[in-house]
Amino acid sequence: MMSEWKEYKLVDVAENFAMGPFGSNIKAENFIESGVPVIRGTNLNFAKYVDGFFVFLSNEKADQLKSSNCFHGDLVFTHRGTIGQVALIPEGKYPRYVVSQSGMKLSVKKDLLDNNFLFYFFRSDVGQHELLQNEAQVGVPSISSPLTSLKSVNILLPPLPEQKAIASVLSSLDDKIDLLHRQNKILEAMAETLFRQWFIEEARKDWKEGFLEDIIEFNPKYKLSKGNSAPYLEMSNVGTTSYCPIGWYDREFNSGVKFKNGDTLFARITPCLENGKTCFVDFLDNEGIVGWGSTEYIVMKMKKPFHPFISYIIAKNEDFREFAISCMTGSSGRQRAQASDIKKYDIRIPPDDVIDKLNIVLSEFAKKLKNNSNHIRTLEKLRDTLLPKLMSGEVRVEY
Repeated sequence: MMSEWKEYKLVDVAENFAMGPFGSNIKAENFIESGVPVIRGTNLNFAKYVDGFFVFLSNEKADQLKSSNCFHGDLVFTHRGTIGQVALIPEGKYPRYVVSQSGMKLSVKKDLLDNNFLFYFFRSDVGQHELLQNEAQVGVPSISSPLTSLKSVNILLPPLPEQKAIASVLSSLDDKIDLLHRQNKILEAMAETLFRQWFIEEARKDWKEGFLEDIIEFNPKYKLSKGNSAPYLEMSNVGTTSYCPIGWYDREFNSGVKFKNGDTLFARITPCLENGKTCFVDFLDNEGIVGWGSTEYIVMKMKKPFHPFISYIIAKNEDFREFAISCMTGSSGRQRAQASDIKKYDIRIPPDDVIDKLNIVLSEFAKKLKNNSNHIRTLEKLRDTLLPKLMSGEVRVEY
């Protein structure tokens, strides 16, 4: 019965609230190749668990920042930058983490609150409203008095067994989604390995020498009239570890780059370029549709006879990315790479028989990637439909 549900302040059912240390305590000169990972905004990226590319601190430095240490089961939040993100600390690879200056963290009181339930609460509209109601309205997006705001969040809780049952239903969907994401990461890695092997490691001296512009068209000219509604892709929805963006929506076109299925979008501005924001477009409903996005994308379209997915593999290639970063110009904090520069990246162009072999393999990979991504979106839609109903008690779970 709903009478069993009780309202609490988060401070009453959670503990160990802490913000990340000031920036002077976490800076590039302190980073090492391995050690205690630092959780930055890019490590949340609206996923369930912190993940992605980490920078590291020594154990000694992490000990100095003890209050900002996070452990398995803790929740971390962003209070500056891309605010509203929340993620759990996973069990496994690292025994502890340090939350950065843009984040904050807490631990649940396990006899009162299930950490997975709390995660899903903050993923719900109600939880997001509670988290963002003290959002600052000027300057860089941020939450005013972050810890005070977090502690004062109102949360309606069912009995602990029902919390666990609700979280189990939602987690089962997220587990399936995670499995499909991991399958896609493996497929991407295999594609990158094949490309590196056939185009770089086994490149022959008699292959034609050229530039990237010989095989890729940059910022192709597509028609899209101002005022027409078309799929729009936010930079914030482009990930750093997956070829497929988080989401997109229709918006009236005014000014921006245009793209079609089969194109790769390459973020050209700092820090998005350095962080690896890149995606392959296969989400438009048909081949004739034109989408659009920020002018901070460079659009890369493979020329025939190359398979379209090769543009994405090249864009993720470490050597190419280092070249693109070296080409960046502009004032500090607003540096950009220009298509006119990166199109001059040196390549060796393989003969048709090598291209044909790679195209056959990539055709199967691209098909599997798209099927998995479609399945992911179906499961996400189901999860997002159930989420508010379960968190409000409109739909009950036996326990």
